[in-house]
Amino acid sequence: MSIARVHTIQPEVLRGTVVTIEADISRGLHAFSLVGLAGKAVDEAKDRVGSAIKHTGYASPKTKNQKVVVSLSPADIKKEGPLFDLPIAIAYLEAAGEITVNDVSRAYIGELGLDGTLRPVRGILNSILTAQAHGFTEVIIPVSNAEEAALVEGITVRPAKTLAEVIAHIAPDETIPDTLPIQPPTVIGDGWFESSVSLEDIKGQESAKRGLLIAAAGRHNVMLVGPPGTGKTMLARALRSLLPPLSREEALAVTAIHSLAGNGVSISTRPPFRSPHHTASHTSLVGGGAHPKPGEITLAHHGVLFMDEFPEFDRRSLDALRQPLEDRVVSISRVQGSAEFPADFILVAALNPYRGSEDGTSDLARAMQETYKNKVSGPILDRIDLWLEVPHVPYDTLTTLTKQDGETDHARELIMQARQIQTGRFVQTTTNTNSGMTARDIENYITLTDEVKDLLKTSSQKLNLSPRSYHRLIKVARTIADLDQSEEIAVPHVLEALQYRVSL
Repeated sequence: MSIARVHTIQPEVLRGTVVTIEADISRGLHAFSLVGLAGKAVDEAKDRVGSAIKHTGYASPKTKNQKVVVSLSPADIKKEGPLFDLPIAIAYLEAAGEITVNDVSRAYIGELGLDGTLRPVRGILNSILTAQAHGFTEVIIPVSNAEEAALVEGITVRPAKTLAEVIAHIAPDETIPDTLPIQPPTVIGDGWFESSVSLEDIKGQESAKRGLLIAAAGRHNVMLVGPPGTGKTMLARALRSLLPPLSREEALAVTAIHSLAGNGVSISTRPPFRSPHHTASHTSLVGGGAHPKPGEITLAHHGVLFMDEFPEFDRRSLDALRQPLEDRVVSISRVQGSAEFPADFILVAALNPYRGSEDGTSDLARAMQETYKNKVSGPILDRIDLWLEVPHVPYDTLTTLTKQDGETDHARELIMQARQIQTGRFVQTTTNTNSGMTARDIENYITLTDEVKDLLKTSSQKLNLSPRSYHRLIKVARTIADLDQSEEIAVPHVLEALQYRVSL
């Protein structure tokens, strides 16, 4: 007997970790030990593996007087999840001399049922991407994970239904046919997302609709302010249908995050839409735990994070939005480890400016500040690009206004034209849209006329804008100019952008 060595990949949000599994068998009283900081699900693998091996036609480790030691390295990294079942079974069978594995740079991923069937695992896309980056040429996975795994090009993906099929492939025997096919590449479905709510369904609120158009074109953050029942939630859901389809790289990133989280993976270019309830815990929103896991703001990556009843969220959670709204990432630090998760999303916040009944004021911004002065901090409001008021719609409008067909299609055309202009503008940078511009990008790519500079200076002084608000004002004005297909920012573009800001 000799030491057997196989490999698997433990998935993480931004990457995965290659885990080497070594099995050693020696004489002695029966013992089966797993070493290498194994979690509860990994430690239970020895029982699943033993039963699966028995039902595949080999002698179970429990029927032999031998000491089995399975090592998972690197030993200082926590191992979690049932994906280690298949590689542990292969390592044991090879160490016991039951099979002889052919020499291929291969990784094994999969949970085993007691009867030897392979069951799906989370985070398969992250694992395959990591395997490709580390030079593996083949990965064996459960059949249920095949479509997702085949999104990665340049590596052979072989889906298997049972442990017996895996053994027939890696230890060829003329008496046992190899029935493990190569999974064909998966094609990502594209096209716009057809939301249950579109712009045509919303009567009135033309100013808010215009704000959504600007937000979708430049990926700007939005605050919807208005009394209950005026259509704030409908507007937020309509925004999703205005967002252009994701690129292949963005779609892969979104799929990888949701796969790791265990959500139903939808392989498409449709931007995600997350709408957590205001009673959600801080950890579920931001992420965290003893071993940091992503939260809702990471699940909204490349999509929309809709926070209804915005001031009712925990104050600590709202303040935690500062970093992702500015840096597009969220950093989680705990005693057991730290992580930095992607969080590039459009924030759509909705709030009722009154806790009680309406008092008739038309200054909704001031009403909100007075009502929630201890809940929503100035730095958070400072990061909102578009402040959209959603007042009551007159009853005559509700009863007489007819549905405007083609409103969404027209908005999509304008948004795509603006996005193409921005893509050409930032072709030599990592920025894709106006909202992602840094102060240096504004200096390099935005030209302001003297007239516009004077207007910006006067407006900044009257509204007491911070440097951040000043830059965000320019970004919104640039998006409005892109929608008009204007090469320069004109005074009307700045004036419209000013309508969407509030004096804090």
